Amino acid sequence: MNQKSSSMSAVIASGAKQSRYRSPRSLRSLTMTSYRGRTSIAKKSLGQHFLTCQWVVDTLIKSAELSLSDTVLEIGPGTGILTRALAQHSKKVIAIEKDEGLARQLKEKLALGGIKNVEVIAGDILKIFPEILPAVDFKIVANIPYYLTGRLLRLIFEKEPRPKTVVLTIQKEVALRITAQPPDMNLLALSVQAFGKPKIIKTIPKECFSPKPKVESAIISISDISDKFFISNHISPDLFFRVARTAFSKKRKMLRHTLGAFNKTKSTARPQELSLEQWMRIINPPK
Repeated sequence: MNQKSSSMSAVIASGAKQSRYRSPRSLRSLTMTSYRGRTSIAKKSLGQHFLTCQWVVDTLIKSAELSLSDTVLEIGPGTGILTRALAQHSKKVIAIEKDEGLARQLKEKLALGGIKNVEVIAGDILKIFPEILPAVDFKIVANIPYYLTGRLLRLIFEKEPRPKTVVLTIQKEVALRITAQPPDMNLLALSVQAFGKPKIIKTIPKECFSPKPKVESAIISISDISDKFFISNHISPDLFFRVARTAFSKKRKMLRHTLGAFNKTKSTARPQELSLEQWMRIINPPK
């Protein structure tokens, strides 16, 4: 892992309009249905919560602005509810499933359904990323286990190639943190917003998952993902996040006390009060 990656790793520890996709059976029946004598039951150890609301699938598809030329990476396809929709709205889907039993069943069901543009890979995304990334531009659309959120975002931003767009279902509280603005900024928000534009699309009630999670969920999109912010400001991500991490470690203190030794700043602001652009002026002041 290079210096840039190490820095990033430390930093990030009503229904929608119906799409063309129609499931042949209800989503709930697919979630807990018996397939060839085997029942797909969510595993708590893997943080599995299967989608049961069609409008959530439709909203994920719409938010990703998919075209038939897109390649999509799906993490945690589970029973394949979202996978089928992604397959119909894109050129190719690469679905990574840690649960080997679910991965095997999904391959069989897709084959029986005549769906040929989905590649199902049994594996842990944290271990096989970025080796499994396509050589072409791609998007990430997924209903991910919530424990995976921080580490997945870290991988997405520290590794290349980066996706053009990310659309995920995550814990609502985390979505609010990611989209925070001054005076409520935090290190996670700063990390994500430096690379892309996050937006909360919709809140998802607990009833849209099986089993029901203990927390509310949300659909979040991160668009325009790139390192343009760092290139245009002539600063490395490593330096940017190293300084920001130092300031947020003592967020109750003014920046002149936490960063004064770094660049002699006299700012009386606290780290959570600064926007992304203000942070850049602190770290790389105009000469």
